[in-house]
Amino acid sequence: MKGSFLKTTIAATALLAAAGSAWADKANDTLNVAFTKELENVDSYFNSAREGVVLMRAIWDGLIYRDPATNEYKGNLAESWTWIDDTTLEFKLRQGVKFHNGEAFNADDVVYTVNFVAKEENGVKTQRNVNWMKSAEKIDDYTVRIYLKEKFPAAIEYLSGPVAIYPNEYYAEVGPSGMGLKPVGTGPYKVTEVVPGQHFVLERNEDYFDGPKGKPAIGKVDIRTIPDVNTQMAELFSGTLDLIWQVPADLSERLSSMEQFTVANESTMRVGYLAMDAAGRTGADTPFTKLKVRQAVNYAIDRKTLVSALLQGKSQVIWTACFPSQFGCEQDVAHYDYDPEKAKQLLAEAGYPDGFSTEFYVYRDREYGEAIALYLNAVGIKTDFKMLQYSALRELNMKGEVPISFQTWGSYSINDASAMVSQYFKHGSLDDARDDQVLADLNVADSATDPEVRKEHYSKALKRIADEAFWAPMFSYNTNYVFTKEVSYTPTADEVLRFATMTWN
Repeated sequence: MKGSFLKTTIAATALLAAAGSAWADKANDTLNVAFTKELENVDSYFNSAREGVVLMRAIWDGLIYRDPATNEYKGNLAESWTWIDDTTLEFKLRQGVKFHNGEAFNADDVVYTVNFVAKEENGVKTQRNVNWMKSAEKIDDYTVRIYLKEKFPAAIEYLSGPVAIYPNEYYAEVGPSGMGLKPVGTGPYKVTEVVPGQHFVLERNEDYFDGPKGKPAIGKVDIRTIPDVNTQMAELFSGTLDLIWQVPADLSERLSSMEQFTVANESTMRVGYLAMDAAGRTGADTPFTKLKVRQAVNYAIDRKTLVSALLQGKSQVIWTACFPSQFGCEQDVAHYDYDPEKAKQLLAEAGYPDGFSTEFYVYRDREYGEAIALYLNAVGIKTDFKMLQYSALRELNMKGEVPISFQTWGSYSINDASAMVSQYFKHGSLDDARDDQVLADLNVADSATDPEVRKEHYSKALKRIADEAFWAPMFSYNTNYVFTKEVSYTPTADEVLRFATMTWN
């Protein structure tokens, strides 16, 4: 299980011996950062990668901002907001704000953005983030109303996260592809260079308004995609990188003893889970349509060991299809403690005394996926391990061609259970359960205005998901950040790199 981690540690040790003392670009006021994953499109509505969330928060603004330290909602592009009725929100907008291309921000931008992303045919990647909005209407230049399709009490939370406001004239001209190549927002950083999937250069927005994100201190952020952690480490030591993140636990532990680096560990809302084809989308004969097979998968894996040996830090075992801090995330659900003999017994009772073979898909964290595959193999579920890019796996998943996979979801850092359980269990293209009872409860939970009613129905849905073993939730993630002593940064628990809060020491 730890073989690849040991190789990484050995490589890191070699790098330690060769480490130089030159640091990157404080002198040039340039923060050099590595991303691990290629970003398919910088347009925040047309990617669902964590790197995209990071860039969205730097380049664009939403109407509302949730303070990650206090969870307090604050006005951002909107100065205030009022519920007119259960499905109508009115916003008074901030005046004097300009987009990076000089366009003045006003109600036209909000109306255009909302009306564009709310239309399913426009293809926003994560429909859950926007499909609760019906339309927007301009009342005057700095007053706008957003109309909801139905009651959606989590609207403010979503508006504080993934709903970024775009310049109407520019976006109408260039569309998602143009926005991906030359992004324009109102945020604390503007984009001066894009090499798709490889390189992004951000420069401080000198005209950024005095909002809750704060004005950025560092002049330039140079981001390169470097998939290999050993290469990232080499560049960190040679001085061509200032900050890396999502660093494996063993390496971050080693680096924490070195005086030239700061190592920070913070929890995240990202949950790793196994999704299984309970609905038979890959074919009626798939073993995962059988409850006992899905239960066997749950019993086969030692989650506690995965957390203690691989993830470490602030990660925790997860038993339910959401993150514990999210509103409505019921914790009192069925647990499947590690019991490989029970897993084998359940497989035999399901008609597979000798086990069976299956394709097993993974898109990130090969070490974790390989460890899970070893547990499955040990009880007789022989895995054909397939490592794909996220976009490729998502496409297969949407077509119903994935029997079992290890995936993760960070909920766009939305602190509401709907951002996870409703994303995957409401009969959409990523729903491999297609359970009518779960759907009925989620429909009530997502739209009820009474918080207790919401909790009740999220609880019912989550308990059924656990009882039926539609998923095998694994663990929450934590993130290790490593940066030079020249950099001052306090990470937040929402897995968002906030360049605007970073400073030089």
